Amino acid sequence: MLQQTPVARVEPIWREWVARWPTPSATAAASAADVLRAWGKLGYPRRAKRLHECATVIATEHGDVVPDDLDALLALPGVGAYTARAIACFAYGKRVPVVDTNVRRVVARTIHGRADSPASVRDLGDVDAILPNDARAPVFSIALMELGATVCTARSPRCGVCPLSVCAWRSAGYPPSTTPARRLQRYAGTDRQVRGRLLDVLRANDAPVSRAQLDVAWLTDPAQRDRALDSLLVDGLVEQTADGLFALAGEGGFEPQTGPVD
Repeated sequence: MLQQTPVARVEPIWREWVARWPTPSATAAASAADVLRAWGKLGYPRRAKRLHECATVIATEHGDVVPDDLDALLALPGVGAYTARAIACFAYGKRVPVVDTNVRRVVARTIHGRADSPASVRDLGDVDAILPNDARAPVFSIALMELGATVCTARSPRCGVCPLSVCAWRSAGYPPSTTPARRLQRYAGTDRQVRGRLLDVLRANDAPVSRAQLDVAWLTDPAQRDRALDSLLVDGLVEQTADGLFALAGEGGFEPQTGPVD
């Protein structure tokens, strides 16, 4: 849930989720449609589908317990390198490097003397080299993240209160960034917004809906609406019945139709 979504938005939905489905097997037993409904407005709904698949694998192959082995975590649906390492480190206390944007920036400045750095496989090696070789490693990893989030920030670093006595960037006279600024992702008018509008209609209905009911969700650009609906079908988030109705994946147990909609 926290992938690409702030904690403030995730927390209330997460609390409702774990109260309703406290174990992986409970999530796995729910229908994909129920999971998509519970996901609500968190965005990137393919994450909900992957979470449902992930819960199923954990329930059937790992005794209903999230594995603590890094390779086993990486094999789970929807779990990438960062998430796997974060689980191993923070949930199980493993000594594994965990690199997010904040950690990457701290390492770039303190070790390499650069204002920031693009993502690189070298980041893991850099962090691994400074991790304590004992049970303090997870706390150290949290401290690196917090340092980057609250002190060694991207735009207004608070170097005067930094607890680190040695910083290559500070010693070099704070050279400016050479990394192009990231462009903020636009949402309004994008296919993502249209997909969200279509899913809103389906989440609000317990039974399959007609194409006409979906069409009114986005009248601005019919071609874009058709493209968004096609992508939802391809992603397996929406299914089409034999008689041309549409529903969330797993809704009603009907046989889905494949391919683009007419």
